[in-house]
Amino acid sequence: MADTDIAAGAERFEVRVTADTHFGWLRTRLSVERTMMSWIRTAVSLIGFGFAIVQFFERMDQMPGVQRSLFPNAPMYLGLALISCGILALVISIWQYQWIARYLRSGSFARVAGLKEGMQSPVLAVAVLLTLIGLFAFAAVLLHLG
Repeated sequence: MADTDIAAGAERFEVRVTADTHFGWLRTRLSVERTMMSWIRTAVSLIGFGFAIVQFFERMDQMPGVQRSLFPNAPMYLGLALISCGILALVISIWQYQWIARYLRSGSFARVAGLKEGMQSPVLAVAVLLTLIGLFAFAAVLLHLG
């Protein structure tokens, strides 16, 4: 969807610049932030659990008296799948967050928002950083066990 389509979508509604409208806009914006933080929490859990599965089964195979598993690469594949799902969740959430944030700042909503140009939330930086950490975890698992 192009920026002009987003701006045109904001014009579908009559937007009055009042205190109620501004606080409604803030509630919506904070709801978008909470949704993004939920995506981040889920992705971190997927990435961490995937990495932990790989590490746990690698250490378990090295314990004396433990029988070798029938499918020794299965934990690696499961871990890589979980890490990939976490990274994908972060990428999708970053795209969704930016699309909605752009919509909330466009057209007549910009007057209601009252934001200065260039103000950003730290949640986006955290999501990008965690995406990089997820990519590092994926590479570490893949290169170490591959």
